[in-house]
Amino acid sequence: DIILDICRKEQITGVLSLIDPELSLIAQHKDEFEALGTTVIASSYELCERTLNKWALYQWMCEHGYACAKSYIDLEAFYQVLEAGEVQYPVFVKPMKGSASLHIAKAEDKGEQMMIQEFMDGQEIGVDCYIDMISGEVVSIFTKKKLVMRAGETDKAVSFTDDRLFELIERFVKESGFRGQIDIDVFEKDGVYYISEVNPRFG
Repeated sequence: DIILDICRKEQITGVLSLIDPELSLIAQHKDEFEALGTTVIASSYELCERTLNKWALYQWMCEHGYACAKSYIDLEAFYQVLEAGEVQYPVFVKPMKGSASLHIAKAEDKGEQMMIQEFMDGQEIGVDCYIDMISGEVVSIFTKKKLVMRAGETDKAVSFTDDRLFELIERFVKESGFRGQIDIDVFEKDGVYYISEVNPRFG
C-alpha cells in the first residue's frame, strides 16, 4: 500500500525490486500499479514464485530437459540414492526458499533436513539477461566467470562469451516466459552448462 501510494503521489511510471522476497509482492499487484500508470518491470507472479521455490524450479527444469544438479527434499530418498552410489558426498544443502546465500552449506555427512543438492565443483558463471517486456525477445545477455564471492554477491569476475551458453540462456528464458531483468547462476562442468539458481531481478 505504501509503494502504491508513493507511485500515485509522485506519478512514478515504473517500479522494480532488487530483493527476492519483494518480487512476488510487486508482481502480485501488477494490475493495481498499472491502474496508476506504473509499469511493473518484472516477470509474472507465477514465475517469481517458481524461482523463489528452488524445488519447484528444479522440477520444472528437469521436466523441460535442462541440465541441473541432482536435488532431493526427501531425506530417505536421498539416502537411498546415496547407498546406490548414484550420488556421493560432499553435497550442498540450502533452504527451499532462500536468498543472498543465507543458510547454505557444504555437507560432508548426514545433516539437517533441507533441500539437498549434488555438489557442483565446476566454474561458477553469472548471467545477466534482459528480456523485452512486450515481445518476450531477449535484448541482451552478459556472462561472467565468478572469481571471488561474498554473501552471495560477486566481488570479482571476468566477462566472456560462448555462443553455446547464449543459445541455452535464450531458450531457457523464452521457454519459461520471463520478462524484464533476470539473473541466472550457471555451473560449467566437463563441458556441460548446468543451470543452478534463477532470480528474476538485477544481479
